[in-house]
Amino acid sequence: MQRALALAEKGRFTTHPNPRVGCVIAQGSHIVGEGYHLRCGEPHAEIFALKEAKRKAKGATVYVTLEPCAHFGKTPPCAEALIQAGIARVIVATQDPNPQVAGKGIAMLQEAGIKVSCGLLEKEARALNLGFLSRFEKNRPYIRLKYAQSLDGKIALNNGQSQWITGEVARADVHRYRAQSSAILTGVNTILADNPLLNARIDDIALFRQPERIILDSHLRTPLDAQVITDETCHTVLVTLEDTPHKDYPQHIEIMRIPANTDGKIDLSILMTVLAQRGVNEIWTEAGSVLNSALLQEHLVDEIVVYQAPMILGNTAKDIFRLPEYTDLTQIPRWGLSSVKKMGDDIRIILRHAESIQAA
Repeated sequence: MQRALALAEKGRFTTHPNPRVGCVIAQGSHIVGEGYHLRCGEPHAEIFALKEAKRKAKGATVYVTLEPCAHFGKTPPCAEALIQAGIARVIVATQDPNPQVAGKGIAMLQEAGIKVSCGLLEKEARALNLGFLSRFEKNRPYIRLKYAQSLDGKIALNNGQSQWITGEVARADVHRYRAQSSAILTGVNTILADNPLLNARIDDIALFRQPERIILDSHLRTPLDAQVITDETCHTVLVTLEDTPHKDYPQHIEIMRIPANTDGKIDLSILMTVLAQRGVNEIWTEAGSVLNSALLQEHLVDEIVVYQAPMILGNTAKDIFRLPEYTDLTQIPRWGLSSVKKMGDDIRIILRHAESIQAA
């Protein structure tokens, strides 16, 4: 199963909106076939493994990181292919929460007389697909909130200058996170202040897909000459309110209209539900204090990725959050420390919400 997980990892940058899945077929302790899912619409991991194993699949044991599918989608059901190959036993790391599968794949195998067990290295398997699992279990994408800060917790000088707080190693790491995400989320204030490109630029990965850009823009203030509008390497979605007057953007720009919440702003919970329905698994957020604070207050953040630089910006510099005053420490949400890693002269700190830690 560890080998199957390593294979699944090979699809980290390409499988969206599908999950990352690896499969190993073994006769005793000898591997006779293995495979992994590469991209949506192409064969699943089990099919590649069966193709490699050929006749040696008969009577063999299959180790697969996610429950084999039992339905006809863009590809035939993998459970049926395993049955036809004469597999004797299937060991599954974790069940598939997709209602089209959700236990049906395991049931199909068992009805055919194949022994099935589930739960081997389940935590590790779930960690590979936090976004896919969140989309079905929570009806929203898995949301990572990223920011770079100084030692005194500031993200920019008082005049807005922030390029660059962190060094090249940390910035390269950000691009890898972008590449594995379904979408990059930001607000129009960030577009107006920095005019970012917001795509993934990586030299050491041969194959990856560009995430789509999602820009929250209640009044369609994004300029026509902004890089996110003129650059077509990524699909760009401008999210605005239902009653915002129309504005002519190029045809390749999608306008998504979302109802307002009680404060007259874009309802983030509704937006996340819509994005989940569109197949968005993981969202990488690079925004300012307004959107970051709103996501936290709506309890929509699963993971915080902080890049901390060895510099002090001073008390007039800008803060990352604008949250209401707390009067009791028991009111403050707790975050669990997931990892700390040195990145050049900077440090990357990953924090996960308590519920997200349990899910992983």
